[in-house]
Amino acid sequence: PTKIPEAAAWLVWPAIVALPLYLTFGDAYLSVFPEEWLREFEVGVTPSPLGLSLGILAVVVGQFFTLTYHWCHIRGLFTGELVPIQKKGPEKHSFWMATAEHLSQPEGFVMLGGYLSGYWMLGLMPTSYYKFTGGIDWVAVAIQLLLQDVVQYLMHFGEHKISFALYRLSHKPHHRFTNPKLFDAFNGSAADTFLMILIPLLVTSRVVHCNVWTYMAFGSLYANWLCLIHSEYHHPWDAVFRQIGFGTAADHHVHHKLFVKNYGHLFMYADWAFKTYLNPQDVSAFTGSEGGKTVKGW
Repeated sequence: PTKIPEAAAWLVWPAIVALPLYLTFGDAYLSVFPEEWLREFEVGVTPSPLGLSLGILAVVVGQFFTLTYHWCHIRGLFTGELVPIQKKGPEKHSFWMATAEHLSQPEGFVMLGGYLSGYWMLGLMPTSYYKFTGGIDWVAVAIQLLLQDVVQYLMHFGEHKISFALYRLSHKPHHRFTNPKLFDAFNGSAADTFLMILIPLLVTSRVVHCNVWTYMAFGSLYANWLCLIHSEYHHPWDAVFRQIGFGTAADHHVHHKLFVKNYGHLFMYADWAFKTYLNPQDVSAFTGSEGGKTVKGW
């Protein structure tokens, strides 16, 4: 059967931000929504729910394309070899059952949606977030992703190192997945989501002020990238990502397997800086490994 060129897999990245890309192209949103729905923040006035609704929808659209890519990928529909992260291969599971469980995780999308809804509708976000003008500021998106990852690194490291009681309460439930699959990304605990996702999101929003489209692009990239780094198979872009310090599925599998390395998620820069990075090729259980690191901790 004819296969899809492997290069086409890269299209999942612009697809993840398809909604804000479409609505900002030529200011298309102006012809889609009534002007009164686009009102900016006013003190004492309940914010328009449009930006919030579009932000949540952007993540949903991103999830659709991410899961569609993943389905094609694990079925070998792309040219190029399908290589599992770990030598023993992925844990057996039903794609559709795992999808249903993934999308219904209260620690993930329910908590994130609740946080964003309250933060937005109570008018607590910086006023720039309620603005629709200006399109997507990609520099601000990059800064948000980097800052989010640094703060998340610190929170993640703290969950592991402050005390075993904190680790057991918060992050340990997520570490039952020593050979994770994409659908395990948000499967953990409420405490873990609060400490390692919601607090970094709050810090990032207070530091980087941008418009709604920029935050929308950041949010969809962040949520879907977290899923992709939990993949059970190598992605077509992994070799490029590793060269520039972007997080890969194999990098994150190192953390799930050994617990004491690779605390970063989207980027490996904090791990490089704090000497906590371990190359997946140095883990004996991983495909293509050249070494034999097996030590675990918490």
